[in-house]
Amino acid sequence: MPDPSDLSQRAPAPDSGFHEVADRIWVARYAWWDVNVTAIGGSDGLLVVDTHSSAAAARRVVDDVRGLGAGEVVALVNTHEHFDHVFGNGTFRAAYGDVPIHAHEVAAANTVPSGLRDREQLYGDPADPHHDEVFATEIVPADHTFSSALALDLGDRFVELVHPGRGHTEGDLIVRVPDADVLLAGDLVEETATDGVAVPGLGDDCFPMDWPLSLDVVLALTTDSSVVVPGHGAPVGRDFVEEQRGLLGVVAETIRDLASRGVQLDQALDAAEWPWPQEHLRKAVERGYAQLPRSQKRLPLV
Repeated sequence: MPDPSDLSQRAPAPDSGFHEVADRIWVARYAWWDVNVTAIGGSDGLLVVDTHSSAAAARRVVDDVRGLGAGEVVALVNTHEHFDHVFGNGTFRAAYGDVPIHAHEVAAANTVPSGLRDREQLYGDPADPHHDEVFATEIVPADHTFSSALALDLGDRFVELVHPGRGHTEGDLIVRVPDADVLLAGDLVEETATDGVAVPGLGDDCFPMDWPLSLDVVLALTTDSSVVVPGHGAPVGRDFVEEQRGLLGVVAETIRDLASRGVQLDQALDAAEWPWPQEHLRKAVERGYAQLPRSQKRLPLV
């Protein structure tokens, strides 16, 4: 098992298989979308968190799980509904039988419509190299849901699923393994760098005004020694989460300030200093303006 004080040992290279980041907790990082899949071991078997981006891609994940020699998969968890975290559900069911798939109730309800939308928007071009495998994938939503919190019994350890609030999506969940001081944050935290900057996924279904508060819940469930596994990129420590929470807070408060001063949406990006490049924030600003109550918006002066 790696030295718990050395985060560098917890940063697997993409497509290098599973690496143990804490006692019987293995993370595999896959180059396509730089997405993480985590296997959590207990005496009753393995819990796999997120299942990759297509049925074909998940077959490699299943092979990597079997290569661990750590037991059979007894349950799955989807941290949210986006295709790169759920499209492997059917492959795992084919390999391990009708194992339960756990997710927040909103994420489960949104899995099929979200998957159909992502499939068309991201891979609708038949010339795309991933088109065929994405369109060949059966979308299998979670069938075991919860609203706020749930404990899963793996025999000699409990794993906690918590909905900390809205952020990357409406149905985000985090996975906490208390005995190992590990927290899987899904896409509430992202370490993958775009143009040298780690920017979380502020897409067209995010909740930028809620996201900082949801990360406050994440931080409350971590310690200075915690290993935090993001949805994309290398495992990080609590300090990284604090920094990303602070930057998301700046985004939320900037949106609130602009709207309260009557700055129109189409002028907002150019009217302020932002912590990340504007091209990453367009959807966040649109969503933030839409989510603010009327009392926090001022009509523009003419």
